[in-house]
Amino acid sequence: MQDVASFYKSEIHKYTTELSKLKKQLFASSMLRLCVFLAAILAVYFLYGNTKFVAAVILVTIVSFLYLVSRHSNLQNKRDKLKELIRINKIEVQVLQRNFHNLPDGEAYKDPMHFYSQDIDLFGIGSFYQYINRTALPQGSDTLAAALTENSIDGIAQKQESISELAKYAEWRQNFSATAALAKTETSTQTIVSWLKTYTPFVPKLMRFLPWIFSGFSVVVLVLYFLDIIWESILIYWVFFGVFISGVFFKKIMNLGLSTGEIQSTFKQYNQVLKLIEEKDFTSEILSAKKEQILSQGRKTSLVLADFSKLLSSLDQNNNIIYAIFGNGLFLTGLATSFKIEKWIADHGTSVAAWFDVIAFFDAQNSLGNYVFNHPNYTFPEIVAEGTTIKAENSGHPLLDPQKSVLNDFEIKNEEFFIITGANMAGKSTFLRTVSLQIVMANVGLPVCATSVCYAPIKLITSMRTTDSLTDDESYFFSELKRLKFIVDEIQHDHYFIVLDEILKGTNSTDKAKGSRKFVERLVASNATGIIATHDLSLCEVAKELSEVKNYYFDAEIIDDELHFDYTFKEGICQNMNASFLLKKMGIVN
Repeated sequence: MQDVASFYKSEIHKYTTELSKLKKQLFASSMLRLCVFLAAILAVYFLYGNTKFVAAVILVTIVSFLYLVSRHSNLQNKRDKLKELIRINKIEVQVLQRNFHNLPDGEAYKDPMHFYSQDIDLFGIGSFYQYINRTALPQGSDTLAAALTENSIDGIAQKQESISELAKYAEWRQNFSATAALAKTETSTQTIVSWLKTYTPFVPKLMRFLPWIFSGFSVVVLVLYFLDIIWESILIYWVFFGVFISGVFFKKIMNLGLSTGEIQSTFKQYNQVLKLIEEKDFTSEILSAKKEQILSQGRKTSLVLADFSKLLSSLDQNNNIIYAIFGNGLFLTGLATSFKIEKWIADHGTSVAAWFDVIAFFDAQNSLGNYVFNHPNYTFPEIVAEGTTIKAENSGHPLLDPQKSVLNDFEIKNEEFFIITGANMAGKSTFLRTVSLQIVMANVGLPVCATSVCYAPIKLITSMRTTDSLTDDESYFFSELKRLKFIVDEIQHDHYFIVLDEILKGTNSTDKAKGSRKFVERLVASNATGIIATHDLSLCEVAKELSEVKNYYFDAEIIDDELHFDYTFKEGICQNMNASFLLKKMGIVN
């Protein structure tokens, strides 16, 4: 872990040094623009009265100033990217120190009806999502959450391969994330895709060639004017004629500019993100296939998107009054650019959604690759076909401090069912969440906190945190029955690993004991595999009658009037409970 931390600290130092140099370049760039502006004023002052030379100075100044503004903007983008890279590496240093509770927690992805997400701290404060998520884009966050909740056992080996490959490309991943993070926009990718699909063109087809003809005449008029062959008034009338032609479509051009202005930054930055994907050579099957999706049309998508970004930037220049008058008056730039934009939309608009999906995929996969990079001692599960469902050595929960976490060995064979008893706070629930999260991580393709793991892929389903619903006028007990019914229905159609924590808590102890026993018998009869934690020792009697059921426990001891836990997973039935002791210890009862 120290080597990982050293890498991030060295990156912070490197980018901080680069940022210091770039700030000096930005200052010099600002001074250069000021000098050009002042020089233009002086030139106009000394040449005042010579209309031709003044006009020439103004034109040269405009061109020079636009170039310098573009250059300055590029330097600002580099500065912003360096700041983002520094921020990314600082976050990693903090997370390695278990300081991650200020990161996005994925609360919006919580779903009490999901197979397991409500029960295993997958989302929310202190969750696995909050620990692992490094996505830079909203769509990437959605894609990561979807991967964690997919509950799919397909292609695990291929997933491991792709995540392992990305883990090796730490600088590339950070470069991708920093570039994507700069795509700040209030317009979602879904809104952009919808706008492109529903866009109605307004530019006449004759605008394919009319601006070129008009621009040719404009060049001729300018040459004749500077050669003193035509009067100045003719040039002015010609400019007004061009402005008039553009003015017929002025409102629609401005509306198009407003619409595209909101997405211009997104396309510009996404162009850079796509370029990073295109230029990277991937060897794993999944990453290569995803890259192929943006190379399938014979031309790099980043170049196609760059064309669109340039068109949007050109249209945005209409907000500059000088550019709007002379650009439209001499070259019909507004109409020419609008026509090109509409043609681009017709040619590529339907492909944009797929491009966004590829970017979101890599954004999400970067989080998984980053997790592997940060945990070099974790183990990718060895995929097996049958026999053992999951066998782990020195297994722990990835969110627990490794300096304090107690590691356990366990093996659950196919169609075995564990009943786990134990004192309060002895570690039962943590163990259930450890096993559950290991299954989720294994299915996603991630390594787990263990020295070795054998795993036969299986879907997960849990019932650990059922709540009542005041909105639906639903009691806790009825909510729990609905959850258990959901589990019974699901296992009729597919094979699941079932994790239960103290079921039927909403009824009396006698009824609970009978109901719990019958439910476990039902699960075993369905050839289910799983774990149930309980305080009801009578439920352990099932193991005497059903060979598929095994008893395990977590213990607690009272030593010198203090409660001690070893958090060790043991075979057998717990005999030491601690509720009465804790009530007395805390002065609640005598």
